[in-house]
Amino acid sequence: MRDRFGAVLTASMSVLFVEAVIGTIALIVWEQTRESPGLPYNALGIIFLIVLAPFIAVAGAALGALLSVCVVMPLLVVAGWLGRRFSEREAWWWVPVLAAAGTAPPALAVSALVEAGPPAGLGGWLAATTATAVTALVARRLLLPDRPRLSGGAMFGWVALYGTLAVVTVGALGGIGLYAGIGYEPPRLSTERVAGTWSDGKGGTLVLTADGKATATRIETFDLDDSLDPVVHECPGTWEYDPGTGPWSQEVDVSLDDCTMDTWKVFGSPEHPKLFVYIGDPDSWDLYILRRRDRTTDSKG
Repeated sequence: MRDRFGAVLTASMSVLFVEAVIGTIALIVWEQTRESPGLPYNALGIIFLIVLAPFIAVAGAALGALLSVCVVMPLLVVAGWLGRRFSEREAWWWVPVLAAAGTAPPALAVSALVEAGPPAGLGGWLAATTATAVTALVARRLLLPDRPRLSGGAMFGWVALYGTLAVVTVGALGGIGLYAGIGYEPPRLSTERVAGTWSDGKGGTLVLTADGKATATRIETFDLDDSLDPVVHECPGTWEYDPGTGPWSQEVDVSLDDCTMDTWKVFGSPEHPKLFVYIGDPDSWDLYILRRRDRTTDSKG
């Protein structure tokens, strides 16, 4: 009995690890398709992550063991009992049915907590159901009396082999998709498209005229003064647009009299372009965004 428990635990933890890797790859690819600015990379943060990697692995193993004992194994026990009770034999399809029913409440709670929309909530529920059901079905193979007996080590080997193939396949498909252009790119602007009024939505505006003049009013990206107030009331100056070598390297350089300002970068969509800078502590950047005001917005204001 103890050997069987250990075999099921090993198989369950192995599958959960593979699913975590595949989920991470899928999440990275999904993030690359979303409208977002380029992330600032901090060398100290990367080194810190490398140092923490062993501790993260231990924490992941502990979480995998906890999920195996508290979720996967009870799921197998209940699915086996329901199969014998209603079908007079164990039926594999009880596993996904119970997985779907069991993951629905936590998925709904998380969706409500993070205020995700119905599509995101449904996607999270389906992902949790699939991960739980696949893990339980693999571990269930060790409990079937009419199949050749497998040890935990043998099952671990099979999971490692097919899991590696699955990870490589998902990674390759994700890379091909990003190379084919499913990833997000900022809109290509021009000097004419940059000229206009940009607003932070909190009363701060940056006016860039076609003749190269700039006026910043209550923009919060300046150095703090003696009063520790980051808001500058009004600063005139000049600006220029640098197209760079690609969409990600576009910059809007604003030089203001007696005021310090960072170089703005571009993201958003072709219909709704945005300018942004990172402000605050380099270890925990805050994103400061300006949105282009169109004529309709200006007339309403």
